[in-house]
Amino acid sequence: MKIALMDSGIGLLAATAAVRRLRPDADLVLSLDPDGMPWGPRTPEDLTRRAAAVADAAAAHRPDALIVGCNTATVHALPTLRARLEPAIPVIGTVPAIKPAAAGGGPVAIWATPATTGSPYQRGLIQDFADGVTVTEVPCFGLAEAVEHADEPSIEATVAAAAALTPEDVTTVVLGCTHYELVADRIRTAVQRPGFPPLVLHGSAGAVAAQALRRLGEQPAPAAPATGTLTVLLSGREGTLPEPALAYAEGRLLQAVSPAQ
Repeated sequence: MKIALMDSGIGLLAATAAVRRLRPDADLVLSLDPDGMPWGPRTPEDLTRRAAAVADAAAAHRPDALIVGCNTATVHALPTLRARLEPAIPVIGTVPAIKPAAAGGGPVAIWATPATTGSPYQRGLIQDFADGVTVTEVPCFGLAEAVEHADEPSIEATVAAAAALTPEDVTTVVLGCTHYELVADRIRTAVQRPGFPPLVLHGSAGAVAAQALRRLGEQPAPAAPATGTLTVLLSGREGTLPEPALAYAEGRLLQAVSPAQ
């Protein structure tokens, strides 16, 4: 089994590590776009063109499925990618985990990029899945960029700034950008209030990995031999994991358990 994942940068690491934990025997293809990142400031049309090129590079390696490991690319490019690749290659998007977060009753905070915060897309998810629950949208200025470059001072500052915008009574935080899952522990520490119950964080990586297996009719097999290979594509060129990826447990996991391709 071969599963491809795509993103402009290392935000796909969380979903990649989740796939690796569920199926250590799966070959993985990571298709990044260092030449075109970040995608967030691009127009939807330009972003879709970049995403299509990155998806095509992954598709050339004949994966059984493709995970779009980026919330922004899912919003703007998923219909195009599915029209381009399905049914030969199932395409799985990444959606903020607002539905399971709201099921806990709230209050809920959704940490997302400034472009996503307040967007019709996110507001639609809140309306559909969190009606009657108190939801605060928190724009996280510069956090994805800080995580992408493993810039520790910037991560600390941007997490603290977003925590300051998060109401004190929040019980649940939705990580609405895949980069944020790489610093989930730091977000938890920053938002947890003394005397309150343990904060609940909802990311998308585990659900996306499980959905990819379901689309393929496969079952999790975490005890399978760790024989899966890792191929990294950088704007279509074969390469290695970017150095900042190794600052995170997810990147180190991939390096440790994936044989060289």
